[in-house]
Amino acid sequence: MAAIKTKGLRVKPGGKLDLEDWPTRIEPVYGSTQRYREILESHVSRLSELQQLLYASERYAVLFIFQAMDAAGKDGAISHVMSGVNPQGCHIRSFKRPSEEELKHDFLWRASRDLPERGYLGIFNRSYYEEVLVTRVHPQLLRGEGVKARKVDQVFWAERYHAIREFERHLHEDGTRVVKFYLHLSKEEQRKRLLARLDDPQKNWKFNPDDLEERGHWKDYMRAYADCLAATSTKDAPWYVIPADDKENARLLISQVAVDTLAGLKMSYPKLDAGRRKELKAARKQLSKKGA
Repeated sequence: MAAIKTKGLRVKPGGKLDLEDWPTRIEPVYGSTQRYREILESHVSRLSELQQLLYASERYAVLFIFQAMDAAGKDGAISHVMSGVNPQGCHIRSFKRPSEEELKHDFLWRASRDLPERGYLGIFNRSYYEEVLVTRVHPQLLRGEGVKARKVDQVFWAERYHAIREFERHLHEDGTRVVKFYLHLSKEEQRKRLLARLDDPQKNWKFNPDDLEERGHWKDYMRAYADCLAATSTKDAPWYVIPADDKENARLLISQVAVDTLAGLKMSYPKLDAGRRKELKAARKQLSKKGA
């Protein structure tokens, strides 16, 4: 099965970014519902194989970060793409509002506690990037973090971007591969999905009145995301802008990047030394006996 091209979704390091230049919907890569299922099944199967290899080799850790506006499909993408992943070697963390304890620490502290260890796949549903997105749109939240004595200006945000880049550079050098997905949803598609939550009793629980308030800050969020992606997409920790108006298409694009990321690590199963091979040979001999 030919790989889906995703290179054009990757944000180049440096420079400026205008999300209006990035589509929220592209030509589907699957053609039909049946084809979508076949491709996703293939990706899920391959991802499962690669995760097992990641777990066995214990050389790298992989961290996938998902960011998006409300109703962009993060939860669905994670559940579908990672459906074949072994929970034993996977850690998923959803980041909500910081607790009182977390607010007493620097903004990267709570994320660092949940980083995957070598051999593990980590998934952050939202992340430390909230601290340059939500707080950028609502700077009054910074008061709860103890940011009172200094001016919150472009220099302040540039310093936070720098801290994030250095944090991710450190992780890369220590063996953790970080890949970040921004699910790019149109405002109109979000409106339709929020209405669907209101109209379907089985989806009512998903609706949060805060979503409407945040929707009113759409342009501010787009500027915050654009600045963030441009400042923090690097060679070793790239951002991918995923057109998210078509959920199925978005899942296939994400799963292709996930497969490519793990396959690119060029992992292999641990090689056995002579002593270990002798031990396994003896064990096999013993188990081969009838009544063993």
